[in-house]
Amino acid sequence: MAAVEGPAPPAEPAPGLPDYVLDPNAVLKDTEVKWRYGRAPDYSKTRTVFEETKKMSHEAGSLPDLVENLVKNWEIEASFKPELADWRTVDHDNYTFAINGGPPQSAEHMLKVGTYNAIIAPNEYYSPENSDFASSHKTFKRMMPTFAWEVIEVYSGPPVVAFKWRHWGTMKNDYVGFNDKGEKVTAKAHGGSIDIEGVTIAQVNDKLQVQKLETWFDPLEMFRQIAPHGVVNKEPTTKKVDVAPKLVDTAPKPEDAETTARKPEDTQETLSGPEPVPFTPKIASVEGNKVHTEEQVRDAPQPQEDDAEAAADEFVDAQEHDATSTRTEAKPAPTTEDASTDGKALPIRSRSNTGSEQSWTKVSSEDLPQQTAINSSSVNGNVETLPEVRTGNEQATAHVDSIDKFLERPADIVHPHPHDMEKAVQPEAGEAVAAAPSSEEVKKTHEEMSRITPMECPFLMNRE
Repeated sequence: MAAVEGPAPPAEPAPGLPDYVLDPNAVLKDTEVKWRYGRAPDYSKTRTVFEETKKMSHEAGSLPDLVENLVKNWEIEASFKPELADWRTVDHDNYTFAINGGPPQSAEHMLKVGTYNAIIAPNEYYSPENSDFASSHKTFKRMMPTFAWEVIEVYSGPPVVAFKWRHWGTMKNDYVGFNDKGEKVTAKAHGGSIDIEGVTIAQVNDKLQVQKLETWFDPLEMFRQIAPHGVVNKEPTTKKVDVAPKLVDTAPKPEDAETTARKPEDTQETLSGPEPVPFTPKIASVEGNKVHTEEQVRDAPQPQEDDAEAAADEFVDAQEHDATSTRTEAKPAPTTEDASTDGKALPIRSRSNTGSEQSWTKVSSEDLPQQTAINSSSVNGNVETLPEVRTGNEQATAHVDSIDKFLERPADIVHPHPHDMEKAVQPEAGEAVAAAPSSEEVKKTHEEMSRITPMECPFLMNRE
């Protein structure tokens, strides 16, 4: 009987290869370096999600495997090592980074603005010009607990390595960011997957250190998946509706007089204001009455690994307290009655500018007239039918931890800042709303998202 041959053993990597192309976590073991938040970040959850939901399975020591490990270690250093001298994955004298054919950027630029701001171009959902380092990380980490990355295919080997990649995660909580108009954009979580792809050409030296990175991808594809129905605000119109055939008492009530006489724009004063005034956020944190700089936060004592769950609970309790205060101070949202006239004006769904003269309300879908291309925008395009919300949850579910539990809490706890526009419009999953740049809501949201508290460092910021 012939012997059954087993699978071929993994290819042995060439001798002398650096550890950062052999081990995706190599630089996490660096000890004599300066970490942004005082210690190496936690990538354990991302690595677990990667193993459980990846599409590719590269042979150890193969070219795709080596490229994948190099890029993963580069991303760790770019995100969490604030000193370029500590980066081992790049050629310090020659390193540049460019997106979609744009001008080459230095490592110092990425260290200053952050990886998200260095990669994403300004659009109607997000703008690096209106987001600092801290707020950019809160925007995406509060939305997704992990954002795994893998190499799909490698087209050429060193010294010029061309490859296709995939980046994916699950939208666990709302997206909150600042767009190119300075508006605060809130997209309601749909619980589905965010999955994008792109192509990168990397030039490396004889040590396999990156000298030049050029990446091409559609940065708006992520936002199409975050808010498939686009930025949708609702506004009252003067369309008349015949309400005579109703078996109800239609006699006017005394309290209706004030409502009828009131102008629509008076129903939500907090959502209007003068022309936008640029807001310049500063990276700082508030703990009680004390303000901390990023350096003070980084140097503060960090909880030990065994105390992670307790630290998370403490952080969640603090967020719940902040959210409760926000809810208490928030004004009630306007109703359809506030915006109606004696002819029973019908509010309809509309892709409108979120200018200072708008007043918004929300009605049920049964009352909406049929319209086409309502989510037309520079991001979503001019389509006749709204794209479906992705509901397939590819996130690993067997390893739910404190960050999952936190992100599954109500949005006003995860995002402890005002939600005036969101409460006025009541967007559904897959829809986004935008608050005016000059509003008090936007100002307070900037302040909260630009703070980094000592508790947020290990729990939210110092992880991927």
